[in-house]
Amino acid sequence: PFRLDKYNLFWTGFFAFRERKLPMEEKKELQNQDERVVEIELERLRGFVNHPFKVQADSQMIELQESIKKYGILNPLIVRPRQDGTYEIISGHRRKFAAEKIGYRKVPVIIRVLKDDEAVVSMVDSNLQREMISPSEKAFAYKMKYEAIKRKAGRRKCGQVDHNLGKKSIELIGEECGDSPKQVQRYIKITELIPEMLEKVDDGSMGFTPAVQLSFLKKKEQKEMLDAMEFAQCTPSLSQALRIKKLSSDGNLTVRKNAELMENAFYNKENLNPQMKEQDEGSSTITVPDGVDAELLMKVLGNPEMAALLTSLAKTMKV
Repeated sequence: PFRLDKYNLFWTGFFAFRERKLPMEEKKELQNQDERVVEIELERLRGFVNHPFKVQADSQMIELQESIKKYGILNPLIVRPRQDGTYEIISGHRRKFAAEKIGYRKVPVIIRVLKDDEAVVSMVDSNLQREMISPSEKAFAYKMKYEAIKRKAGRRKCGQVDHNLGKKSIELIGEECGDSPKQVQRYIKITELIPEMLEKVDDGSMGFTPAVQLSFLKKKEQKEMLDAMEFAQCTPSLSQALRIKKLSSDGNLTVRKNAELMENAFYNKENLNPQMKEQDEGSSTITVPDGVDAELLMKVLGNPEMAALLTSLAKTMKV
């Protein structure tokens, strides 16, 4: 475990040397000259409120645990004091989780006194250094930073100098994080997607650009679109997403329209083409292939509009 030594300069150099050899450790925080590293009990640490970055027990976490077991926590956590005597983590949620799992009782931290919006910006900036960040994590991080910068700008006093005068909050985030202002806006926009839609963006089953267009839909429309996607086992292309967005803005998006837009993608998937077999006049059956959710199928067929559409389509299909 990490042991605090009174010769901080020695340990600072030691940490820097070790950091070069351990890529699994998160990037080293910038430390002010008057800041000191202290040890704090884990039970006195609290996660950042509405922290957008997930802490997962994945393979990278296992590697981080092994690194800490071998070398200790080389990069101290950054925390800020709370009124109740505890400390809020600004940077180091993964390190804290890993240390706790392998039996640490205390961890090295750097304590910084930060206002709420300063803490948000610092938390986002330190976590965006991570190599593996999902689109939804980045989206909510950008949103939190954007709102914090806007609040800070709104409270600026008349005598204060703004070195970024003339630049919008979106532009500042883009410059600092390596994305264009438009891309930053797109990330912030997808925070309006329902969680199930965001999961599809994170796992790569739905493209980022179509997802941006679907984020303009109302929550109810998104849920209906999700049902159509789950039934068809596919996601809309950009052109389809743009059409869906247009229908929504015109007030013409219905369950039937969703199904029609997803029809081509559904029947073009070779392994999902239902096999139609005429039994007797006026009736037909659909043999649903493997991979189609039977419960979801019943749900879709329970909707009168969707059932009528599928019946109509079924009669025109070839065996």
